[in-house]
Amino acid sequence: MADHAELIRGKNVVAVVDFRRASIFPTDSSPGERPEHVVPTDPRGRFHKVNHHAGNPGGIYEADSDEYWEAITEAVAPAGSILLVGHGTGKANATQHWLAHVERLAHVERHRRDVAAKVVADIRADIDELDDRQILRLAQRHFATEDD
Repeated sequence: MADHAELIRGKNVVAVVDFRRASIFPTDSSPGERPEHVVPTDPRGRFHKVNHHAGNPGGIYEADSDEYWEAITEAVAPAGSILLVGHGTGKANATQHWLAHVERLAHVERHRRDVAAKVVADIRADIDELDDRQILRLAQRHFATEDD
């Protein structure tokens, strides 16, 4: 993780976040360069299937893993700017769950304000259908437009 911190320090990064994994890499990555992956620890198997279909008309989701959200926060903290990419809306929106975690820390514990302030956008996409190269291109276009 220390090497990853230096790789993204002060740079524009894209963080693709869902409930099972986050992929984080700088927008100046070379094609084929591997992103940093953050995977939640799951000793009880709760996060393999996040929502319950049977008997769940309201679509209630399991409780979040604060350890997972904090691992993502630590991984993106050295970045200069953060573009979030996730899928889903409402309770299925993992990027919103992560942002809520960071904002709660910033408000209650008075730290992590720096990380929350670095988020420039939260984009919805079908991340299951995008490969790393497509995500990188999306992020590069976003940051290029932002700089204009």
